[in-house]
Amino acid sequence: MTTFDDRENAFENKFAHDEEMKFRAEARCNKLLGLWAAELLGKSGDDAAAYAKEVVKSDFEEAGHEDVVRKVSADLGDKASDDEIRNKMAEFSIVAKTQLMDEA
Repeated sequence: MTTFDDRENAFENKFAHDEEMKFRAEARCNKLLGLWAAELLGKSGDDAAAYAKEVVKSDFEEAGHEDVVRKVSADLGDKASDDEIRNKMAEFSIVAKTQLMDEA
């Protein structure tokens, strides 16, 4: 194996690791958003956890986060605006990344 092959493998491994971390951070962010929304809906315990799982699953419907915003917005109604939800997502994205870095 040549040095070039080693470098190529290292880049491929880094890319795979970075993509996995990105996926995990997005899923964690959506879970935190789901728990926040569940609290606004008056859910707690297992109901809140189940709702958060629904929010995480809603992100698999299409690319981007708008599917999550639409789901949470529809569920919350007038309890939070779309902009509030997007702001919470931005806030939770930072929290999620920090949590994952701390776990590593």
